[in-house]
Amino acid sequence: MGGVDLMGVWSTFALRNMLHMLIKAINVSSVSFAGLRKNNVAFTLQPVTQRFAVLRAAKKETVEKVCDIVKKQLVLPEGTDVTGASKFTDLGADSLDTVEIVMGLEEAFKISVDESSAQSIATVEDAAELIDKIVSNAK
Repeated sequence: MGGVDLMGVWSTFALRNMLHMLIKAINVSSVSFAGLRKNNVAFTLQPVTQRFAVLRAAKKETVEKVCDIVKKQLVLPEGTDVTGASKFTDLGADSLDTVEIVMGLEEAFKISVDESSAQSIATVEDAAELIDKIVSNAK
């Protein structure tokens, strides 16, 4: 009767864990290495979707005010859902619309947004976070 090779199972487990830690540190598409026995082991890595995201929280009132400004600037129909996660492009904004939204935000919040920061704004939340940052730095 065949027994279970516990050392081989443990070694495979340990190697798998070490490989997992290495993969986190580097960006590779495949890994090959010689096993502890006669066999060779090879892994092919496949991309996985991101499960976690870093959430930065802008003030709720800032997000709501930005939503209102975006709705007004883009002349969106009544009842159009605009949230912090709303992308300007998904709402139909082109690059000129985005510039006009930023100008409207500057006027409403009495701030000045530099061009490089303005180019990084893609969502309502992005805009609200930038506004909160500018306002808090001005104090």
